[in-house]
Amino acid sequence: MRREEIQPLLYNAADLLPEPDLADAAWAEGLATRRRRRRSVLIGLLAVLLVAAAAGIGAGVSGSRSSELVPPPTTPTHPPGYVSPSGQIAGIDFWIAPPAGSERFLDRVYTPLGDRLNLPDDPEPLSEHPIENLAAVVLEERNGRYDALLLGSDASWARSDLQLQPIRIGSPLSSGAISPDGRFAAFPQPGELVVLDATTSEVFRYPLPSRDVSSVSWLPNAARVLVSGPGVAYRVLVGESDGDRDPVIPITAAANPASVTAPYRIDSGAVLRYMVTGRWALDSQLQLPVRTWVGQTFSTYTMAARLFVSDDLQQVPTKRSQPQVVAAISTLRAVPSHLLVLGETDRSTPAMDPQGVREPGCCAVLGWYGDRPLIQVSGWVLAWDIDTGQVQRVTELDVDAVALGPGLQP
Repeated sequence: MRREEIQPLLYNAADLLPEPDLADAAWAEGLATRRRRRRSVLIGLLAVLLVAAAAGIGAGVSGSRSSELVPPPTTPTHPPGYVSPSGQIAGIDFWIAPPAGSERFLDRVYTPLGDRLNLPDDPEPLSEHPIENLAAVVLEERNGRYDALLLGSDASWARSDLQLQPIRIGSPLSSGAISPDGRFAAFPQPGELVVLDATTSEVFRYPLPSRDVSSVSWLPNAARVLVSGPGVAYRVLVGESDGDRDPVIPITAAANPASVTAPYRIDSGAVLRYMVTGRWALDSQLQLPVRTWVGQTFSTYTMAARLFVSDDLQQVPTKRSQPQVVAAISTLRAVPSHLLVLGETDRSTPAMDPQGVREPGCCAVLGWYGDRPLIQVSGWVLAWDIDTGQVQRVTELDVDAVALGPGLQP
């Protein structure tokens, strides 16, 4: 057959075949191309794995015959300076705080409070020196009344001549006095709540149905504050009201006024969440060996912290006192809770407190410094790093009481 006869024969044969759909053909070709690319990628990965395995085997062979393949090191799961817990209480890891008397030897956290917190000599009037972000509030008694001394985030002081009256328990300073935005300070007074705007020196007064109130705790929006006394509690709208509703609303109370806190409260074997209705909903149950809770609950987005006086602890035996424990309870299931036990001092330890006993009422949680609970012990404020277990000193206290605010934060 001559070459010039082949082309006509092919055309004749093609006429007998059905005409293909170009779209179907393009789709089929696309699928085939994708399969070829996948095979190429898989072949490439297999090649890389084989080369790596061969290199590892070669490295082992190039050494001594007795050498074995060593797995890669694992990434450390704990931050630098991590201290292992001493054990568990009710299934929660606990650490033991440094003994009483050792506070001055601890590493220091630098804050506007300074190394020693005492009353300033001659602070400027608040009207002339407004405070934009409150770090702390202390009270100074003068002729049976109290003036408020305000510390800003820049470590400067100002005085507000409020002339606060004493309340049934004495000083009208509650540990939850400062609002979350660092602008307001609230003080319980017989039959009323006094709120001071540190940025303008303006004073707001809210009459209350009960004269016996002693504890204040702000809601996270800094627009409402909870004020409570034995068996009574109120939610107070701070600032100008719309005129159509009462700024003071009764809410569910507690026998211990310090238990009325928001957004969480730790009390009666549970963590409770504050609801807009003025009631508390169960967040989680606790099985801790609590004799009594002390002070207020202070919360972050993921943790709530409060101190309790414990029943006898087999894990941390004491001879002359009841153990006191700071409970930092997680409000997220994926985040663990932590406990810090304030134990006794060994009298044989040099330079320690010879008494070695922290009596109930000496200690309480005062707030948070980032993710570290701030704890008042006898004459000191300490910070507990729950990520490492370390305890650090914040300041030595030369005042009777202090309320801490967001201006303290780094």
